[in-house]
Formats: sequence, structure tokens, C-alpha cells
Amino acid sequence: MLKSVYRLLKSIGALLLIVTILISTYLLSAYLFSRVSVNKKDSGTNDVSIYILTNGVHTDLVMPIKNNQIDWSDEIKFENTVSKDTLFQYVALGWGDKGFYLETPTWADLKFSTAFKAAFALGSTAIHATFYTTMIEGKDCVKIKLSKEQYIKLIHYIKSSFRLDANGHLINIKSHANYGINDTFYEATGSYSLFHTCNTWANNGLKSCEQLACLWTPFDTGIFYQYNQHK
Repeated sequence: MLKSVYRLLKSIGALLLIVTILISTYLLSAYLFSRVSVNKKDSGTNDVSIYILTNGVHTDLVMPIKNNQIDWSDEIKFENTVSKDTLFQYVALGWGDKGFYLETPTWADLKFSTAFKAAFALGSTAIHATFYTTMIEGKDCVKIKLSKEQYIKLIHYIKSSFRLDANGHLINIKSHANYGINDTFYEATGSYSLFHTCNTWANNGLKSCEQLACLWTPFDTGIFYQYNQHK
């Protein structure tokens, strides 16, 4: 009996040690790779201002709603928000696990099943669109200037993250999918996991348009570390 208990405790201890090592390796890798900079390519022109915005956990890419390159409101429609306001100037886009987005409006709503599916790429994904009238720069909101060519690259990256219907249009998620009165959700492509998070998506977006980014990061702190270090 005592030998059985001992073997059980030994197995539990070994399992806990393995889990601790895996978590520690993940966090250490996230820290180290987020400190490695992918250098910005200087285009020589500053035609378009975008922003990176964090809520303390999640990074959004924020673009002007309309300029000569694109009118985002053609597909990300104001009418899909509760307010239906048409006077917004910016749209913030963030990619992530659909279940996490729609079933976890606050951390108090988080379920183990939702977190497990998100961590191991078992769910589908969505893009959260939030409209703003103004953007205020600060530690959680950084302005980035792009050339027209760089912005077009970012547009292609973002558009490729949306799932389209048979007619080539974005698929709005309509079933009570709003956090507030100025936001809405759309079906997305790709899989969310511990290694490809909402912040990884935003960081890869910055890479796509030749902006300062981390080598890899699952956290918003990595992205904003780069910009705070290179002010």
C-alpha cells in the first residue's frame, strides 16, 4: 500500500516537474525572442499614420478608416455596430480565438474548456473591429508612419486574415457579438495557439509592412518594449 502511494506521489511529482519546465521554457523563450528586434526598413516617406494599441493584454492594429489606398468601411460596416455611427475616423483590428473573444468578455467569464481549446489550436478564429473617433498617443498607444507601399503590404496582410463568403465578402458574426456600441466581429482564417496568439498576429502585421517588431512574441509587452526602447 505504502509503495503504491509512493509511486503515485513520485509520478505526480515528475509530472509537475515536467509542466514547470515546459512553462518556464515557454516564458523564457517569449522573453528572449521578444527582445530581439526585427529592424524597421526606412522607406523615406511618411504617407500614412497607423497605431498599435493595447488594452494591457491584447494588441490591435489601428488604421485610418479611409484614404487613397482603402476604405475599410466598405466591408467593415458601421451598420454592424450597435451605435451605427458613421463619424468614426479609425478602425482597430485584432485577431484571436473566436471562443475566447465571444465567450469571455471579461476574465471572470473564462472557462477552462475555452482556454484549453485556444491554447492548443482547437477552435476557430475571429477578427474584432472597434471604431474610434480619435487616437490619443501614450504608453498604450503608439503612432507608426508608413509609406504608401508599406501600407499596401499591411492591407494585404490584414485582408488575408479575414474569412470570406462565396461572394468574396467578409462574414460578420451577428449573434450578440459586441463588447460595446462601437465594435463588431468577423470570421477569420488561421489557428490560435500558445505559439500564435493575438499579439503574434499583430507583431507579424508589423513585420509584413517592414516596421519594428519582435522576432517572436505571444505577449503585447514584447511589441511595446520594442517601441519604448527605440523612441
